[in-house]
Amino acid sequence: MTTTESKSELFTIAGAESAQSQKEQASSMGFFERYVQPCLAELLGSTLFIFVGCVSVISNVGVTGSIQPALAHGLALAITVAVFGEISGGHYNPAVSVCVYLLGGMELVLLGPYVLAQMFGGMIGAGLAKAISPSTEFYNASGAAFDAVKSSGDIGPVTVAEMVMTLFLTMVVSMSAVNGRTKSQLAPFCIGLTVTANILAGGMISGACMNPARAFGPAAVAGHWDSHWVYWVGPLAGALLTASIVRLLMGDKKTRVILK
Repeated sequence: MTTTESKSELFTIAGAESAQSQKEQASSMGFFERYVQPCLAELLGSTLFIFVGCVSVISNVGVTGSIQPALAHGLALAITVAVFGEISGGHYNPAVSVCVYLLGGMELVLLGPYVLAQMFGGMIGAGLAKAISPSTEFYNASGAAFDAVKSSGDIGPVTVAEMVMTLFLTMVVSMSAVNGRTKSQLAPFCIGLTVTANILAGGMISGACMNPARAFGPAAVAGHWDSHWVYWVGPLAGALLTASIVRLLMGDKKTRVILK
């Protein structure tokens, strides 16, 4: 799946439309629909998703457990993927975009603009969360920035946790929305539920970021950059592992590079 075909292919069950009609629809798109509109969708979707996520974290300060952030992030992601997915693919996450590109699901020319749109969306969403939150709660929550690394001994566990949880997330994205044989109309639900499960499982370990844009936005707004690099290295490593597994083993014949 290429990004130019995403409007007709992202959540289409095989057989619902012929490949020829999909190609014709993609070729009929103008420059705006092929390149500008997807970036705008990533900007808007990232803004809304990260705004909801940040507000849920800020308002959850002092509450035991992570049910509220888990549900808020998962539901917001599922909704925005369902709404904007057929325009841009509904990534909102640089790690997801890298993985999708490596699997042949988007054009290289869009990868950089997607990442920039996601990062700007993260800053706008975090800024909006700051604007509506009481200053005390915002400060106590570090502006919803990630601060799981308290000492050098935490770097390893946090990085590995982020890598594994992002592997899970990008594997679900790859198999439900990119890989032709396993595409499903339940992709938005599956992706959102994966984020919810990861936050419930790993929120107390690493914060369960899985998304460099989600880390970058609040860090920029709150000025909280402690060990920020971990939330790029872990998710991107997980995305690269997913791309390797799908390309070598789990992808369909079109996606695999060996054992065809």
